[in-house]
Amino acid sequence: VQLQASGGGLVQAGGSLRLSCVVSGRTFSNYRMGWFRQAPGKEREFVSAISRSDGSTYYADSVKGRFTISRDNAKNTVYLQMNSLKPEDTAVYYCAADRYGSASYVRNIDYWGKGTQVTVSS
Repeated sequence: VQLQASGGGLVQAGGSLRLSCVVSGRTFSNYRMGWFRQAPGKEREFVSAISRSDGSTYYADSVKGRFTISRDNAKNTVYLQMNSLKPEDTAVYYCAADRYGSASYVRNIDYWGKGTQVTVSS
């Protein structure tokens, strides 16, 4: 499975970005998808996850109400809409695919994308 994330960039605090992750190589709808992030000097942390088909979504408390995850199984793509961005959201964002788990824990992820940098200036 290959995951290709895009959409990162530099934005001012309060701004918005939308990340996309295109998945190829396996049946996309078989995987719960997640987004994680890693800031310099910190461990990779869970941001958000979405179920395979019923649309259930999950968020870290730090992004709840500001970020929205969605997926389009016809396009093999998962999105992360990020609004009201804060400087503390600055990190490399990774999309992740989890075949059997919740896509919420780093240790359970089956496939990772290469990451896209998000920088929020104050």
